[in-house]
Amino acid sequence: MKTMLIKPLSALILASSLLVGNLYAAEQPLDRVAAIVDNDVVMYSQYQTRLKEVQQTIAKRGVQAPAEDVLRQQVMERLILDAIQLQIAERSGIRVSDEELNASMATIAERNGLTQQEFAQALAADGLTLQDAQEQIRQEMIISRVRQYRVAERIQVTDQEVQNFLASDLGKMQLAEEYQLANILIPVPDAATNDDLDKAQKTVASVVKQLEQGADFAQLAMTYSASENALEGGEMGWRKAAQLPPPFDRLLGGMSIGQVTEPARTAGGIIMLKLLDKRGGDVMYRDEVHVRHILLKPSEIRSPEATQKLAQRLYERLRNGEDFAALAKQFSEDPGSALNGGDLNWIDPSSLVPVFREEMARTEIGQLSKPFESQFGWHVLQVLDRRSTDSSAQMREQQAVSLLRNRKYDEELQTWLRQIRDEAYVEIKNL
Repeated sequence: MKTMLIKPLSALILASSLLVGNLYAAEQPLDRVAAIVDNDVVMYSQYQTRLKEVQQTIAKRGVQAPAEDVLRQQVMERLILDAIQLQIAERSGIRVSDEELNASMATIAERNGLTQQEFAQALAADGLTLQDAQEQIRQEMIISRVRQYRVAERIQVTDQEVQNFLASDLGKMQLAEEYQLANILIPVPDAATNDDLDKAQKTVASVVKQLEQGADFAQLAMTYSASENALEGGEMGWRKAAQLPPPFDRLLGGMSIGQVTEPARTAGGIIMLKLLDKRGGDVMYRDEVHVRHILLKPSEIRSPEATQKLAQRLYERLRNGEDFAALAKQFSEDPGSALNGGDLNWIDPSSLVPVFREEMARTEIGQLSKPFESQFGWHVLQVLDRRSTDSSAQMREQQAVSLLRNRKYDEELQTWLRQIRDEAYVEIKNL
């Protein structure tokens, strides 16, 4: 298993790095500055390491790499943006603690079905030490937090916007499906001249012609796109239509998988999208269980062993026909349900601790569970009924808020990245 395990963190996968590469033999030339970025530098070894990683990723994807000079420029621009954002984090006091980093590393290993030792071995197979990977992940976490502070916190979604969206034809349509997309962004400056527009249009025409002749979309994205996901073949992940600027929000519903949209002008430039896959459209149901329980907690006057024995005795009394509600009122130490005869009412299993949820799932309607222990104490539960409820209205409101925020975030992020790049002092040395 390769370092494909580590790509951008939002997906728990790492994409960018400012790491110094492995040291080679003694005769290797000394490191040098590849670019000056405000008060920091990008070293040539960092640039070479990143370039090599991108070339390996492209090779694994099985697509043709863009021209060498184009790829080098894309890699350097990514490193410059990373350096700017890391400096913003430093000035803002944004940090990632060792505890948070270790938790993220453990999550990545777990998601890939690896132990910590196997994870370290997988990294070593691709020439990365565990320390290198930790530093890469720490940087990605820091950059993510910078974006949250500088971009996400400025985005507001009002109740009226949510209701307007849900009432719109677009809202009704896009909640039915989501789309896996890739994009190619041909940049157009904010104050574009006629020459700028002509140049962009010629580039767009060239891309469209190559697509018509069967060129690979991902390879063209790596060659021409100015989007931050260009080196990933333009892949954007899954999006709802409402997260996209017009006219793409209305085009996707009628497209087939594999189709590419006509180029369209947006805030960031001229964009075309490729539909890679689509999913969704089901009514949203939530499983609920009507359950009641008796909770017994160990205390200073009742040991854990005595608590377990009491739970067993109550279980036997219930099996012999005694009233569950009466025993719950007398013995249960759950203040939220004891006075109701232990009744938790209808409850979403996902809101419960795992051991309670699993025991409840094994218990048939009308039956008692055997005594079992959770972090709260010893339980005996009874399942009274099960149902699936249509939670579409509530879920749609939550989705609408998320989608509207994501749409605003995507637009604001591109504007912000362009702004901080324009405002930074950048001097690229001869590579």
